[in-house]
Amino acid sequence: MHQRITELRRLLEYHNHKYYVENAPEIDDFEFDRLMRELQDLEAAHPEFDDPDSPSRRVGSDLTREFRSVEHIHPMLSLSNTYSREELGEFFDRVEREVGSVEYVAELKFDGTAISLIYENGRLLRAVTRGDGVRGDDVTANVRTIGSVPLRLRGDDYPQFFEIRGEVLMPFASFESLNAERAAADEQPFANPRNAAAGSLKQQNPAVTASRGLDCFLYFLVGDRLPHTTHYQSLEAVRRWGFKVSDLTTVCHTRDEVYAYIDRVDEMRHSLPFATDGVVIKVNDYGYQRDLGFTSKSPRWAVAYKFKAEQAATRLVSVDFQVGRTGAVTPVANLEPVQLAGTVVKRATLHNADQIAALDLRVGDTVYVEKGGEIIPKITRVEMSLRPADALPLEFVSVCPECGTALVRPEGEAKHFCPNTTACPPQIVGRIVHFVSRKAMNIESLGDETIALLHSAGLLTDVADLYSLPPAAVAALPRLGEKSAANILKSVEESTRVPFARVLYALGIRYVGETTAKSLAAHFGSVDALMAASAEELAQTEDVGERIATSIVEFFAKPDTRARIERLRAAGVQMEAESRVAESSSLAGRSFVISGTFEGWGRDQLKEMIENHGGRNLAAVSAKTDYLVAGDNMGPAKRAKAEKLGVEIIGVETLLEMMNAATATEIPSHPAEEPQSDEKTAVQGYLF
Repeated sequence: MHQRITELRRLLEYHNHKYYVENAPEIDDFEFDRLMRELQDLEAAHPEFDDPDSPSRRVGSDLTREFRSVEHIHPMLSLSNTYSREELGEFFDRVEREVGSVEYVAELKFDGTAISLIYENGRLLRAVTRGDGVRGDDVTANVRTIGSVPLRLRGDDYPQFFEIRGEVLMPFASFESLNAERAAADEQPFANPRNAAAGSLKQQNPAVTASRGLDCFLYFLVGDRLPHTTHYQSLEAVRRWGFKVSDLTTVCHTRDEVYAYIDRVDEMRHSLPFATDGVVIKVNDYGYQRDLGFTSKSPRWAVAYKFKAEQAATRLVSVDFQVGRTGAVTPVANLEPVQLAGTVVKRATLHNADQIAALDLRVGDTVYVEKGGEIIPKITRVEMSLRPADALPLEFVSVCPECGTALVRPEGEAKHFCPNTTACPPQIVGRIVHFVSRKAMNIESLGDETIALLHSAGLLTDVADLYSLPPAAVAALPRLGEKSAANILKSVEESTRVPFARVLYALGIRYVGETTAKSLAAHFGSVDALMAASAEELAQTEDVGERIATSIVEFFAKPDTRARIERLRAAGVQMEAESRVAESSSLAGRSFVISGTFEGWGRDQLKEMIENHGGRNLAAVSAKTDYLVAGDNMGPAKRAKAEKLGVEIIGVETLLEMMNAATATEIPSHPAEEPQSDEKTAVQGYLF
């Protein structure tokens, strides 16, 4: 039996590759299904021969699961975008000015969702979404169901451990089939294949993912010690190992060849079986990639050329004004339905009063609509020749459409705001929806409709009310009951264990996103220290500028904010960061600014070491800075400011000596483990 099971697994994996990767099936679906059923029956009868990489696992189990957050081995950066030949020419000019004449690789820019795959000893170990670029969700069980992702590699010349990145996408045929099924079930269809792919990849039931017909193209091999010297050689290798690589990827020796490739793809992209929104151009040689390096957000050796968005003409029927959780009022255009980039568009954002005035919009106008990035519909211009004679100019509302409060427009801002933060219903509900969201307090049992229901019943007027909800009153509400009420209260109680950084994000301070909240939590350590900080002290934090610092001060100055904090604290919500066990106090009371690049050390690594030895990291040089740790390529402005203020400038070796001064365990002169990638370390260590 074991021999037959092994033979079936090998045979099915072979036919999987022929069908999904080579697009050259050798047997029909009936025969494939017959072989699969035989394998499943034998595996069920002989569990002692279980193998997690069996082709039978691709159908997915019916077990639900939650997604574990995983830190990327190398950050997943984004690409810089260009939208014209002139901008692309500037990219070529800069590359050739810095490293001379080079080869480029031109490839499709897939319109899906980015994925990172980790392989060890030829087997799929882990699959992680992009997330915020630093951490993503572990979706390994779902990715295993995608037929074009090899569970075991072919050949024997692959590295023992490596990472490869690509795009999970939903072909148009799968997208149309899925939306037909949803329409038949009276469910909301997906807006586009990109959203459908992302939603399918994050299904908690892998069997649902398996049914969605996803595909996966791979386009970048990541690592510090790769077996090849060029990007294209690596792609040819991974193709041999069993990965699906686009046949349209090509080497271009001149910029004219790149332009010709763009023209060819632009002409054929509407006939491709999947969505693309541009072309990616990469310097082929890894050595030149290393020379060109990175900016803080993207590689300097690669760029994306985005195709011009499709446009369609339709009629403006009316304009609604929506109020968000921050009180911002956004105008939304209601349009006669029009087909655009594969979807029916009925609404489009107008952003603010200035855009309405700039477009000179009037109800009844014929307008041109396009999708910005082919995602969000927007009005780009009015066809004046078709304007009705009696059309009146649109006027932005002067009072809140929800509570009637007079709107304000802060100086220097484009948005109008409703200042009634304590009694404007959509602001209250919006803040609570944000507070309970997955990346904030993660109170899963509370959806938008339930929050609105609790608010309308008078049970929920502030986020702090969540922690004193009366069970009987919740259970008595329509569509809930005792079981739902118990689940809600359990989720609320579990949220008290959410770390302080996420609590800070959940509070909804204007301009404070996830990354800034993490920086603030690490810098100040507690909500009390944060509330006591001045704008100048706040601005010393990583990711915090003057505007954000002012917003934080204004937020904590409000009496209702202070009262909310105390109620949340009394309920057991985390208001302090977990205390860090210091290795020593050798740097206690001293403040440092890290600038430049360091051979063998990442900046984040040095910052963590400073904190572990009692020191404090600052984002910018000021009178409160004790030391500027200067590396290669440090900006001259920081050095000049440090010299002007009398701040001592030291190198990394001096910093290490200071740390060693009061600890028994000597800090090594180089990391014991492989260093975290930095702008100076191996280029292949980073990619989008």
